[in-house]
Formats: sequence, C-alpha cells, structure tokens
Amino acid sequence: LQEVTASSRHYVDRLFDLDPQKVLQGVIDMKNAVIGNNKQKANLIVLGAVPRLLYLLQQETSTTELRTECAVVLGSLAMGTENNVKSLLDCHIIPALLQGLLSPDLKFIEACLRCLRTIFTSPVTPEDLLYTDATVISHLMALLSRSRYTQEYICQIFSHCCKGPDHQTILFNHGAVQNIAHLLVSTSYKVRMQALKCFSVLAFENPQVSMTLVNVSVDGELLPQIFVKMLQRDKPIEMQLTAAKCLTSMCRAGAIRTDDSCIVLKTLPCLVRMCSKERLLEERVEGAETLAYLIETDVELQRIASITDHLIVMLADYFKYPSSVSAITDIKRLDHDLKHAHELRQAAFKLYASLGANDEDIRKKIIETENMMDRIVNGLSESSIKVRLAAVRCLHSLSRSVQQLRTSFQDHAVWKPLMKVLQNAPNEILVVASSTLCNLLLEFSPSKEPILESGAIELLCSLTQSENLALRVNGIWALMNMAFQAEQKIKSDILRGLSTEQLFQLLSDSDVNVLMKTLGLLRNLLSTRPHIDHIMSTHGKQIMQAVTLILEGEHNIEVKEQTLCILANIADGTTAKELIMTNDDILQKIKYYMSHSNAKLQLAAMFCISNLIWNEEEGSQERQDKLRDMGIVDILHKLSQSPDPNLCDK
Repeated sequence: LQEVTASSRHYVDRLFDLDPQKVLQGVIDMKNAVIGNNKQKANLIVLGAVPRLLYLLQQETSTTELRTECAVVLGSLAMGTENNVKSLLDCHIIPALLQGLLSPDLKFIEACLRCLRTIFTSPVTPEDLLYTDATVISHLMALLSRSRYTQEYICQIFSHCCKGPDHQTILFNHGAVQNIAHLLVSTSYKVRMQALKCFSVLAFENPQVSMTLVNVSVDGELLPQIFVKMLQRDKPIEMQLTAAKCLTSMCRAGAIRTDDSCIVLKTLPCLVRMCSKERLLEERVEGAETLAYLIETDVELQRIASITDHLIVMLADYFKYPSSVSAITDIKRLDHDLKHAHELRQAAFKLYASLGANDEDIRKKIIETENMMDRIVNGLSESSIKVRLAAVRCLHSLSRSVQQLRTSFQDHAVWKPLMKVLQNAPNEILVVASSTLCNLLLEFSPSKEPILESGAIELLCSLTQSENLALRVNGIWALMNMAFQAEQKIKSDILRGLSTEQLFQLLSDSDVNVLMKTLGLLRNLLSTRPHIDHIMSTHGKQIMQAVTLILEGEHNIEVKEQTLCILANIADGTTAKELIMTNDDILQKIKYYMSHSNAKLQLAAMFCISNLIWNEEEGSQERQDKLRDMGIVDILHKLSQSPDPNLCDK
C-alpha cells in the first residue's frame, strides 16, 4: 500500500497549497489522473482526498472554477466501485452537493447534479437521502428549466429515487407531472428518455398519477398519444419498452381501457416483440414481465397475446437460449447472460402464469409446449427464490384446469416438488403453493391420495395457525377440499390434527373467508351417516357449542345458512339427531329461522326439521310429537301459503 500510495500522495498534498492557483491546477491534474483509473481513485480516497475536496467545494473563498473542478473530481471518484460511493457517503457528500445547488452559477450546478446523479444511481445509496429535507425536491423542480443537462440529471435522480407509493406521492405533490411532461418533446434524446423513465416509475401501480397523466397534453397532444409514438419500431428499444411500461401502468390503473386500440394494437404487440430471441436478455426479461402484468387480469388480452407472434412457443426459448442471436459473437456478453439466465426463466414462468390464468385452451397450449411440466418441476427447486415463486405461480395458474389436474399433473407427480416447496418456504411462496395444493386436493384430482400419505394434514393444520390471513384461508380451504367425500380415517385425522381449540379459534376468526371455509370443512366432515354419528360421538358437545355460538353471533346470511346446513347434516345422523332433540336452545333457534325474513335461512331450517321426522326411522313418533308441541306445524301451515314456490313445496 505504501509504495502505491506514495506515487499518489503529491496529488493530495497540492490540495493544501497556500497558492489558490496551484490548488486549482492540483485539482485539474487529479481529475485527469483518475479518469477511467479505478486504482488511482481508490488510492486518493485512502489518502483522504475526499474531505479536502469537499472542504474546498464548500468554502466561500473558493473561486467558482475551483468549486466546479472539485465537483467533477468527486463525480469521477463516485464512478468507480461501490466502496468508493460508500466512502463518499460517509464523508456526507450529499448535503454538501445539495447545498451547492443554491449557487447562481449554472456550470457549478450542473457539476453538482452530475455527481449527485452518479451517487444516487448507485445501489449502495439509500433513496431516502433525497427526501430528508423537504425544500430539496421543490428546488430541483425549479432547476429543471435551467438547461438540458439539469433536465437530464434531475429526471435521472427522480426515476432512481422513486421507490414505492410514498416517494411517488411526494414527487406528485411537488408538481412532477406538470414540470416533466414538456420534456418528453425535448430536442435532446437523453432528456426525452429520462423524462419517460420518470413517468414509468411515477405511474407504476399508482392510480392517482395514472389518472392525471391521461389528461395532460404537451403542445396540443395528449400524453398517451406521445407514448404511443415512442412505441414505434424505428425508436430505440429502451424507449419502446419504457413507453410500453407507462401505457401498461395506466391501463392497469383503469386510466386507459383494456380494449383501447393503444393497448391492443400498440402496447401489447410491442411487448411481444421484446420477447423475441433477437433481443438482449434484459429486454426479453423486461418485455415478458411487463406483458405479464398488462394481461394478468384481462381474459381478452390473454387471448390476444397468446396468438400474437407465436408467443407461447417463443417463450420456450427463454429456457434454451439465454443469449440473443446478436450477442453470440461477444464472449463477455455470453458470460453475463449465462449468469443471468435465471431472470429469463422467472420472466417466462410469470408470463405463462398470466397467459393461462383463465382460458382452458391457452393452458392446454402451454402444457403442450416442449418439456413444459419438467421445466416447472425443475423451477420449483431452483436456488433463486424469484424463480421458485414464478414457477409456483405458473403451476397455480395451470392447476385451475380440471383436465390438466387429471393428466399432465398426474404424469409428472407435480405434488412431490410442491410438498417440498411447502416445507419452510417464505410466506409469499407459501401463499401461492398452498393455493395450488387446494386445487390438487379437489375430489377429482388423482394427486389427492399420495398428497395425504406425504403428511399434508399436519402441514395444512399448521397453516391454519398462521398470522398471515391468506395462509389461514388456504390451509382451511385445502382441508375442506380434502374432507370432501373422504373416508372416515382421513376425517378423524383432520379433526385430530386441528384440535378443538384451533377449530374454535377459526370459527371466531375476524375474517369471514376463514369462517366460511371452516364451516365448509365441518359440513364436509359431517356427511354420510356413519361418519356423522362417529364424529358427533367424539366431538358432539364442542360442535354443538360452535353451532350455537355462530347462530347467536352477528354474522351475514351466508354464514348462518352454512351453519344451518351443518345442523341439517347432524339431524341426518342416526344417533347424532339426539344431540339436537335434547338441546332445547338449538330447537328454538331452528324454529326462529323458519320464520326469518330471508328465504334461504327458512329453507335451511326446514331441512333440519325434515331430517328429524322421517317416519321410517326409529323414534320418529316421539320427535314429531315434541316438534308439534313446539308449534312447528303451525309455522309449516303458514309457510305453505308462501308466494315463494321453493318454500311452499318444502
């Protein structure tokens, strides 16, 4: 280190000279020495050049020329490694440069902005440093009018530091839309491009910004029209992609209709073009991910995309050719693409998931693409969490198909890697994987048996205890599917796995979805007579308690109807009926619901009665007498006059 730094020391020593002219010359020589020389940059930082440069930059007595040259050298040091940027941040460079923006001198302002741009675009710089002082943003907005350089750098700073809704709101409230819109027609390509990038991050998942953009016009032309012009094939790829992202965000926010020609005829085809193997890896990734987001919730767009340019087959290349056709001759590029090939796989899985979200024919096409199921199965065990998540999403999308559950999913034993994914995965993967498991447990799915044998009950019971609402819903939903038309052993295992405490916990869950699925589970458990009698003999007291609890609570019609259906199932048991007949409180509740204002509840209550009074069953006479004494017959007479034909018949 000593030898290396000795040759660089004189640069730093000259910064302390008493002659201001020599100091200026020293800074200029330093500037020339560090350009493109990372070793020299590191040496000067180690030798303490940064604090001295910052001191000179902030000194009132320094000439503007010296201050500008200091900003240029600091910007050059920031261009080096991430460690360089960390060293600059540790010396509090950002406040010093922001202070510099108050100077009247444009050249100095531009040098400070260029340095700030370099620092803020580094991954080690926290974005929040831009927002610590509220006056900074408004001052930057005011500087936008000064020169094309201030426009380019400020837009670049904004687009890099706008992460999430809070930042979007701050920039929006400071007039970002109005101040940046006219830059889209600047004569400088760099300015147009940075302004476009600003809009793409401002509008992302932000309805407020998107709704505003639709009505903004520049030189008599509305922004969506300007974006569409930027999508044209003769424009640079970066511009086409970014304009497509802006239009996609506006469409997803509801600011542009999904059947608008600018989406169907311009944005969607442009994004499909980005997926071709002629494009560079990052263009293919961004194209596929943006397209997946655009079509995610719209069936018609999914259908159009699926038949545009053979997209489904084109995506298969994402697994085979990480490098674009044009990059094959470039060794450095090939190396880079191999390292980033997982990003392509992730993007392809995401887009397949969106394409297959609703349409059975599209799902069939996807699954028939070469080796598709093997690719998904491999994706489930990749080291990259993003690929695993995207593969599970893709599997979930395809698992909505009855046909595929019976065929491809069975042939490839998809449940095995899926069960593996469910062991200690992060929540975002668990939510999608457990949703997929729900589908694999439907009664017509051949995967149901092997999943049960691999310890699914225990796993699902543990999900019902999760803090995460979606996981609780999926856990109980999967158990509900599992219990449907299941044999008695499985039902007993589920009840044992859940425990009575947990069942009550779920029945008093604040989320109506959890409650409905838990009632659905109970209803499925209490079906077929021997099962009803067996379960009620072991858990009867607790189940009757739960039913009472819900019928007395403040619940919606659907919840009460489902609960009365459970009672009707219990009434269908041979020995289980007695639990209702000996419980006057429950009988009174059934009577009350027979006269309720809602016909669904009246019907459900009558099901309970009819299951209690079948003539051919033992003890029917005593039961009929008891119900007659309660005044049930009078209510039935009254209901037989009902205008509702269903009630009348029943």
